[in-house]
Amino acid sequence: MSAAPPMAEEGDAEAPATRGRSRKYTQVLGLINQAAIEVFATEGLAGASTQAIADKAGLSKAQLHYYIESKEALYRQVLQDILTDWIVVFGFSDEAFGPRKVLGDLIHRKMMFSFEHPLRSRIFTAEMMRGAPVINNMMDTSKQRTDQAAAVIQNWMNQGLMDSADPMLVLFHIWAVTQFYADHATQAAYYRGAATLGDDRDRRYLIEQVTEFLLKGAGVK
Repeated sequence: MSAAPPMAEEGDAEAPATRGRSRKYTQVLGLINQAAIEVFATEGLAGASTQAIADKAGLSKAQLHYYIESKEALYRQVLQDILTDWIVVFGFSDEAFGPRKVLGDLIHRKMMFSFEHPLRSRIFTAEMMRGAPVINNMMDTSKQRTDQAAAVIQNWMNQGLMDSADPMLVLFHIWAVTQFYADHATQAAYYRGAATLGDDRDRRYLIEQVTEFLLKGAGVK
């Protein structure tokens, strides 16, 4: 997280001598990050304010600016953290395991991320709906990994392990269905008559259903 040069807070014996080396400093950054996720997810970048983020983190506005440069810098850091997480979430295991195992694992990880971090997913979706003005120049690594994944899917298709299709669109379809359970969790719970999407048994059921649907649609043998 980008931050202005740290200064000792009055009466704070634990204030860091150098940035990032104090446990308290790191803990406060974590509180700010979580507060920023909650505010950006509900208000967007334009609607969010540093005062709202400070209030959510339990800080004064002056204290918040002790740790961050600006709202925009904090937003960029949140997006970068999401991309870093998604490199792991969307990563492919060994191609030799085949499409049922590899794509099944991918669907499972993406569904769990949607269940556990819906606000991060919504921030990413909202940024894309705005035309990705901030994140666009941050996605080179993600694009490379996606191209590699599409190439792996194409190889499976060439081997007759999956039906022939546009491999990039196969990935898009997986993303779209799994993303639904982050962006539309309330809708999914309402129409299914479920109080929440937090029940482990219900999560397993949804993952099984989505996995079978997507693998069948992709013609995985």
